[in-house]
Amino acid sequence: MTALRQIAPEPVPAEVAAGPELDWLLASLQSNRFMPHPPPDSIFVGDGDYRAIGAEFLGHFIRIGRLKPHERVFDIGCGIGRMAVPLTQYLDPGRGSYDGVDPVMEGILWCAQTITPAYPRFRFQRLDIAHPLYNPQGSLPGIEVRFGFANGSFDFVTMTSVATHLPPEELVVYLQEAARLLAPGGRLFLTAFAIDGSSTGQERLSFKRWQDGPGWYAIDEAPLAAAGIDSRFLLEQAAQAGLAVEALRPGHWRGISAAHYQDLLIATKPGGKGPGGMA
Repeated sequence: MTALRQIAPEPVPAEVAAGPELDWLLASLQSNRFMPHPPPDSIFVGDGDYRAIGAEFLGHFIRIGRLKPHERVFDIGCGIGRMAVPLTQYLDPGRGSYDGVDPVMEGILWCAQTITPAYPRFRFQRLDIAHPLYNPQGSLPGIEVRFGFANGSFDFVTMTSVATHLPPEELVVYLQEAARLLAPGGRLFLTAFAIDGSSTGQERLSFKRWQDGPGWYAIDEAPLAAAGIDSRFLLEQAAQAGLAVEALRPGHWRGISAAHYQDLLIATKPGGKGPGGMA
């Protein structure tokens, strides 16, 4: 069984102070019954409480990722809008924007029909990316992915529970695309199971190395259902893509106290006027 020691190549920046306004917003997102919510029996909702997890991650985006209301967000693997819905209540309707992509048509249709009419700066598109679990008949190999946006189109790119379903060679492509799409000063917010060989003995998942490469898996029958990645490989590939890694924060999947379940990588596109500022 393996786990991750916290890796912080540079001093970890302090989290943005919550403040009563943010606390109120996050609480209201969980209790507001008028907020969009997919059918409870949808197989694309994922584990856990839809509203609670969405509110949790909005808090992480703001406190850890330094997301600002005026920024342009790109959500890779947007699913059925778990991140998009809370962002509708935070992003500035005139200056902020959101684009989400996913290979699963049902989730994209629900988002486009439910969220976009009320929030026209929230856009969703399906990419027919092949994946053995989520889109086995997909026409686009993961190693050939190129998102259809110009260089520097976004200030904030999130990959939430995406790296945990990708083989290493595809993760490399996604990191390169994230770096290409970020404007100077923009941030990548990526969750992962980053493996470095240490163990607490309390991990919720037990990973095995995939052959001799940097990939790991926890479920024999479906290796990409919970995929891990060598932490050193992840850091090296982020740097090679042109990103400056700020921190790799450990998650509580390993049986420790943490604010988030998966490990969290924060990386910045060099340049710009400072954290969270406009380039």
